[in-house]
Order: sequence, then structure tokens, then C-alpha cells
Amino acid sequence: MSAFKALRVFNEDDRIACRVVDATLEELSAGEVVFKTAYSSVNYKDALAATGAGGRVIRKYPLIGGIDAAGEVVTSADFRFKPGDEVICTSYDFGVAHDGGYAGMCRVPADWIVPLPRGLTLFEAMALGTAGYTAGLALELLELNGMAPAKGKVLVNGATGGVASLAIDMLAGLGYTVTAVTGKDAEHEFLRQIGATEILSRHKLEMGTRPLEKTLWAAAFDSVGGESLAWLTRTMQQAGLIASFGNAGGIEFKATVLPFILRGVRLIGVDSAYTAMPLRRKVWQRLAADLKPRHLAAIGHIIALEDLPAYFDRMLKGQVRGRAVVKL
Repeated sequence: MSAFKALRVFNEDDRIACRVVDATLEELSAGEVVFKTAYSSVNYKDALAATGAGGRVIRKYPLIGGIDAAGEVVTSADFRFKPGDEVICTSYDFGVAHDGGYAGMCRVPADWIVPLPRGLTLFEAMALGTAGYTAGLALELLELNGMAPAKGKVLVNGATGGVASLAIDMLAGLGYTVTAVTGKDAEHEFLRQIGATEILSRHKLEMGTRPLEKTLWAAAFDSVGGESLAWLTRTMQQAGLIASFGNAGGIEFKATVLPFILRGVRLIGVDSAYTAMPLRRKVWQRLAADLKPRHLAAIGHIIALEDLPAYFDRMLKGQVRGRAVVKL
């Protein structure tokens, strides 16, 4: 099979760097299914992995980056998939210890693959990608714990990020009243367009210092961590629910037990990498149906493979919004 373009990440004298190279199928990590990549996407984890900014995200070098991909099956040694099937691959070791989605072809274990649900195009699947899947999984988990529109406001922290912006759109589409928190004051109109009814500037937040502050939120989606997450625990309503899925504001989390034992606050971790396949398929089915964002075309925009290094730099500097979809 002829060569194709790929973004490969290298460790050169303990310095992490990435560049577009020619690759062949024979060079790819092992797997039962080969598919031609139509689209991939850009997640914060991809930027960390390709630059080394977040430590050693990638566990072996050199490696083709990209933790998401969607495309059409070319060959399969597994009976569940056949040539022509449209499929999604995210999570597990994809783009971390196994060659990922920033390549014209992917070869992966069959157990990692989700059939493209009816109601999604390959582009839409990658406009969602791991970010959309994480938002959908968080929403599913909070609903299982009792979240409902009638119970009050839902706060979304780090609102212009990929997961958060998709979560806002999903929540608003289901009838939730959404409050968005962002440090980007120029993006307030964008957040209103995708469904936020109230917008708070992170620069003007008064977080307080008491173990318990005024009750404000029935539920919260947090991609920031650090001091912001601690503040959320203090401001949740009785039996409030928090989904934690990011650490843009730091990994340290200093709080008291009082919100948990006096208000019954529940802090729910959202790990999108190793979700059991039945739940994974359920969330993807919902992403093609009731959770499908109404403004996906506005949130997702196409970039080329060659644009990735510059985009990673902008992402790490907090200069992007929404979802970048890589057209292969």
C-alpha cells in the first residue's frame, strides 16, 4: 500500500517534537482492523502529547499522535467489521502507546472500535471526538445520579474549551438552564449562541473562603480543577452533582469534607479513556440522537494536518475555542 502523510511525535535528546512525515501501513502498530482516516480532531491531551508540555503523555517514541479518528474500514480480520463500514476509534492507548489518528490510515484492535451511529457523519463524529464523548459521558453519569432540568442551574466551567462548549450545547438542548464561566471576556456572545443563559467572568468571581458558601448550582461540569473545583464544592445545592474531567487550572484540589457530609454533594470523576464498551456505545448512540449538539457546525472547524503544530501552540496558550477537526 502506498505511503500516506502522518504527524509523528519524536523524543530527540529528551526533547519532544512533532512533524509531518511519510508513513506506510507496515510501520503502524498492530491491530485487526485497518481503516482509511477521513477526519481526526484536536484535544488538549493531543497538544500536551505532541509538545511534551504535560510531561510524558506518550509512552513510546516515535509515535503517530491523535487520540481520535473516524473513517472507512479497508480490511478487517474481525467478523464484527467489514470493508466499507464507517467507524470511530477513540480512547484506550490510541495516540498514547499505539499509533493514533493523525495519519491517512489507522490500524487498531477491533475491541477499540465503535460503529458510526446512524445520525452522525464522519465529520460530526470528529467534531465531537473525545471531547464530545467526555461531555456526553459526564451528562449520562450525572443523570444517573439524579440531575434534571427542574432541579436548578447547571454551571459549566472553562466554558470555551472543547468538552465544555459541547456540554453547554447538549445541556441547553435538553432544557437545562446553563451558567457558563470563562476567562475569555470576548467570547460571551459565542457562549450565548450555543445555549448559555448566564455568563460569569472568571476574573470577577468572588469565591469566598468559608467551607460552605451560598448554594447556587444543582450540578456542575468542571474542566478546570484546582481552586475553581474547590469553590464549586462550596457553592453546590443540597445533593448537588459535580462532574470532574479536566485540570486546566491545576491538579491540586484543596477542600473540606463539609460540602459532602452536610449537603450531600457528589463529586463524580469522568474517565473517557477506559469506559466499558456497552456504556461507550450507549453514549455514542445518544450523541447521534438526543445529545447531538445543535450548533456542531459552529463549534467545529476544519484544519489541515500541517496546521497541527501551530494549533497545539495556540491551544496551550488558551487562544482557541470550540473544536478543530483535522481533515486527512
